[in-house]
Amino acid sequence: MAKAKTNPAEYIVPLEINGLTGRMLHMPAEGKHKSEILFIYGQHSSLERWWGLIQYLHHYGAVTVPDLPGFGGMDSFYKIGQKPTIDNLADYLAAFMKMRYRHKKVVIVGLSFGFVVATRMLQLYPELTNNVELLVSIVGFTHADDFIFTKRRYWFYRILTRTVAQRLPSAFFRYVCLNSVVLKSVYRRTYLAKSKFENTKTAEDYDLQMTVEIWLWQHNDVRTHAFTTAEFLTLNNCQKQINLPVWHIIADADQYFDHHRVEQHMRIVFSDVHIAKSKFANHAPSVVAHENEVSGLVPPELRQVLLHL
Repeated sequence: MAKAKTNPAEYIVPLEINGLTGRMLHMPAEGKHKSEILFIYGQHSSLERWWGLIQYLHHYGAVTVPDLPGFGGMDSFYKIGQKPTIDNLADYLAAFMKMRYRHKKVVIVGLSFGFVVATRMLQLYPELTNNVELLVSIVGFTHADDFIFTKRRYWFYRILTRTVAQRLPSAFFRYVCLNSVVLKSVYRRTYLAKSKFENTKTAEDYDLQMTVEIWLWQHNDVRTHAFTTAEFLTLNNCQKQINLPVWHIIADADQYFDHHRVEQHMRIVFSDVHIAKSKFANHAPSVVAHENEVSGLVPPELRQVLLHL
């Protein structure tokens, strides 16, 4: 029997690219499934935060996950005098693709904002579509109109994120608003966090989840998080078509997106769209979800496709 893979640190190596330093997780293929899978996480992430999903995807081939600049503890674009625009993130991902998969076919799995970056990459570098064996969106989106926020909440987020994306306000936000004491007191009551804690069954579960949430908020670059949020609140990835089909996974009660509008916009961009439902009602599973829990993100019909690549 194969040894259980329980420690992500065993698969993490340093990553240096375009003057930025971060990490990359790589799990080599085992058994008969040899696909190359590139997983691109979204905001509020780290390699460890998605370890459960990475373990599950590993059943279908080799899995590689690079940090994104400003996330997971990686250097931000600000370090090299650039802003974390979607175009710059797409350039970074394209450089990684060319370095890692120059002569290989790859399954791209983009989660939420990660799918936004993957889409922009394929629009800016259409030659990379030749490397894509399968494109998967897990609760991804392509247009700002996909959000279901009220007008009042939408403008609140736009003003807040544009403010926090500045140097001095971001420092205040990081060391005052994201202080551990403050987060423990107020975070679970906020609009976007309520669903994250509603299924915690014990005090120990709650404490563990809160600990990981605090770690993520404090180790992802605040300016990058704010700037990229402001970017996708005005996003329009529908201006250039991509000659690829996409598998798009939705969550029934996604607190962020209108499924019908997401599908309409994706059909503008991609040659075909296959819609499948995850087992999760909310946008994403818990930050401490294990492999058996997070496997519900991959619907049975997509599993069959992955098995036959």
